Amino acid sequence: MRATMTSPPNHPISYLDHAATTPIDPAVLQAMLPYLSKQYGNPSSIYQLGRAARQAIEDSRESIASSIGCRPTEVVFTGSGTEADNLAIKGMAWARSERGKHIITSSIEHHAVLHACQSLKKRGFEVTYLPVDQYGMVDVASVHAAIRRDTILISVMHANNEIGTLQPIEEIGAIAREHDVPFHTDAVQTFGQIPTKVNDMGCSLMSLSAHKIYGPKGVGALYVRRGCRLSPLLDGGGQEKNRRSGTENVAGIVGFGTAATLACERMNANEAQRILLLRTKLAQGLEANIPDLRLNGHPEKRLPNNLNYSVRFLEGEAMLLGLDLRGICASSGSACTSGSLEPSHVLAATRVSREWARGTVRFSLGKDNTEADIASVVEVFPPIISELRSLQTRGRKRDDREIVAW
Repeated sequence: MRATMTSPPNHPISYLDHAATTPIDPAVLQAMLPYLSKQYGNPSSIYQLGRAARQAIEDSRESIASSIGCRPTEVVFTGSGTEADNLAIKGMAWARSERGKHIITSSIEHHAVLHACQSLKKRGFEVTYLPVDQYGMVDVASVHAAIRRDTILISVMHANNEIGTLQPIEEIGAIAREHDVPFHTDAVQTFGQIPTKVNDMGCSLMSLSAHKIYGPKGVGALYVRRGCRLSPLLDGGGQEKNRRSGTENVAGIVGFGTAATLACERMNANEAQRILLLRTKLAQGLEANIPDLRLNGHPEKRLPNNLNYSVRFLEGEAMLLGLDLRGICASSGSACTSGSLEPSHVLAATRVSREWARGTVRFSLGKDNTEADIASVVEVFPPIISELRSLQTRGRKRDDREIVAW
């Protein structure tokens, strides 16, 4: 039976898994607290307690709308980024099925998009999965070539959650507009890190999530450009202008709005550049001390906080456990599939061989990381690799001796 750590380590934690989730900002928590206690009104109620909750939701809607450059009425609150993706993909497909049943997406999307498309395929829709190059980049020409008369939606993520590659969203958006095809982008990883203005990106729909920007878990949003008709996923009381039924998570939405405002302030303060400098130091330190190390994703056109490495012939899980024992939190890729020993579908799409793909570690930095965190990783990770390789070598020698003896 595999042992599990049930108590916290005795040393400080260096958290470098912000692509999986982020710690809630103290200011976000303070903004939420009243709506978890005294301000408990149902926002659909007409008395004062309910009207206060409704006003809090609308204030947060304005904050998020301002951060992405759209009208407040174009922001639909959901229960997660996954729900936002599903609402975009399925909602548009169902609403536009009379016009056609062809959808275009990429082969490296988050599973929320891929599985939504697979679900639609079972119901008679056709899906074209665009290939990517060795860096995980979609070729704009392939988007143009894939469009058909019955294409009703294009969905390509802004940045990949595993390898950090940024897609040519503006060019894809322009092609979509040229052919009058709605364009959805999953911006869960980019929102709050780099500019995500919907008009600049040319998207009709965009998925967001609060817990990636130091907000609470359990709340997301979907931008829906005015004029885009969606069929709702949920039937009920008709909240969110009949686009997402269910009593709103008022505290979570308030936290999301506050987190969005703070994220814009950090971008204006050039926080991305500070994180990029830390990422560069981490990359230099690891690459100088670990042989057979491969960077996954585009070397330049990538999220400022993302480093994804593969170490040849090793298992990612063993490396992550070694880091965890030393108080360092990282991941092997997507948090949604971290328990799987199978190589990532993203790395498979970029044609990374199995001997490399299984030994993958992702470091994703955040606002609270310092040079001390970087120094800690550079200090402990190379010895972890050396020890694992030594154990691997000793194991092979033992197996050889057993074969000879037999």
